[in-house]
Amino acid sequence: MRMLRWFCGHTRRDRVRNEIIRDRVGVAPIEEKLTQHRLRWFGHVQRRPPEVPVRNGVLERVDNVKRGRGRPKLTCDESVKRDLKDWNISKEIALDRSTWRLAINVPEP
Repeated sequence: MRMLRWFCGHTRRDRVRNEIIRDRVGVAPIEEKLTQHRLRWFGHVQRRPPEVPVRNGVLERVDNVKRGRGRPKLTCDESVKRDLKDWNISKEIALDRSTWRLAINVPEP
């Protein structure tokens, strides 16, 4: 945001809202871009061969470890499932790279 404000010639003291700055510069919201990046990585992992360690579960968390008290940490799988549900995308589309890129694309305003 600091760079975007600098582009527009504003400072924090001018009290211009972030949404207005993003609209002027033409930048998509950061939340959508982070979701797009996470889903792009998910598609990359899904297209890997099944014997690769990242695909066959070697790098996953061990289940027999005692978890701490409180709310459990959000895992990568849970966040990807939430993103797929929010964007109404099925994970089978990830096998076709061109279709997947079109499905997860966040257009710049």
